[in-house]
Amino acid sequence: MTGVTAAPPPVEQSLLDDLRARLRARRRVDVPEGHGWQRGVDPDYLDSLLAHWADGYDWREHEARLLAQPWALAEHDLAPVRAVHRRAARDDAVAVLLLHGWPDSVLRFEKVLPLLPDVHVVVPALPGFPFAAPVAERGISSARMADAVAHAMSEFGYERYVVSAGDVGCDVADVLATEYPDRVAALHLTDVSQHRYRDDPPQDLSATERAYVARGHAWLRAEGGYMHVQATKPHTLAVALGDSPAGLAAWILEKLRSWTDCDGDVEKVFTRDELLTWITAYWVSGAIGTSFTPYVDSGPRATRRIEVPTAFTIFPRDLVNAPREFAARFFDVRSWSEEPVGGHFAAWELPGRYAAGVRTAIDLSGGR
Repeated sequence: MTGVTAAPPPVEQSLLDDLRARLRARRRVDVPEGHGWQRGVDPDYLDSLLAHWADGYDWREHEARLLAQPWALAEHDLAPVRAVHRRAARDDAVAVLLLHGWPDSVLRFEKVLPLLPDVHVVVPALPGFPFAAPVAERGISSARMADAVAHAMSEFGYERYVVSAGDVGCDVADVLATEYPDRVAALHLTDVSQHRYRDDPPQDLSATERAYVARGHAWLRAEGGYMHVQATKPHTLAVALGDSPAGLAAWILEKLRSWTDCDGDVEKVFTRDELLTWITAYWVSGAIGTSFTPYVDSGPRATRRIEVPTAFTIFPRDLVNAPREFAARFFDVRSWSEEPVGGHFAAWELPGRYAAGVRTAIDLSGGR
């Protein structure tokens, strides 16, 4: 791919200057007072964060750390894939593929990488997300992501590997394990994709499973508005978020707070600089609109039962946790660990517990 580098290119200074100018010139939007986080982002906290973004945050410091990672580029015609690709000292080490979700990026696994020094690790920047190699369509479905990642893993030299995923990454992992079962040695998942209960769920559900489905639909009504608009009118939303750093920060920040196990204080999980690094990644890449693509265009779903050995690590503050019996309808569940704490971004929140789940999957793979 002419002109595309393995590592993401440094951000042009003019883009950072423009960001700072927009933040300094922003107009605070009036909303009814006294509601805190109940109706979305807390405007007072947002003001404080945006002030730090404008005058205290240094993207270059965090960019340097990110660009120092060992990046690789797979240039298959299906879709190029840029990934952090860190090889272990031993050539015959197990390969592990880590798949992120939304609204994050390869940054989700930054704390896990040091805990897996003895395995080959590949962390793709999923097409359409921050740091990804550009694709002609801008964004692609999770099914096409799975095909692109499978080809990338072959190009990187891995024909068999363990896959660990959450959120959108789970949809990609489902398709990988369905369409390339000879390549996926084991799965490690933190959730069962919500489409399993939303779209034509089984009819012979137990009482426990029915309660889960009801809980899932209640969550969708109360918290799933973002998903509905991203799946129905993504291009309208993309204009608002892609042209306003304050709007983008509000959209992502609210999810980082509500989806983590932080007792309402997001800074128990993220420092302000870490919050802003995750958010700035979307701003400087212009990826917020393209990251909506898997919501509106999932591509063919995995429908068959997946017979790959699977380990689940369930964190209590994740979005809607399925019971084991529901998961077992779709996966060969060999290990099921319910953690006492943790949320949606478990690889970041509790990297040690997340890495333990990865190692369980490695064991299930027989070290292959």
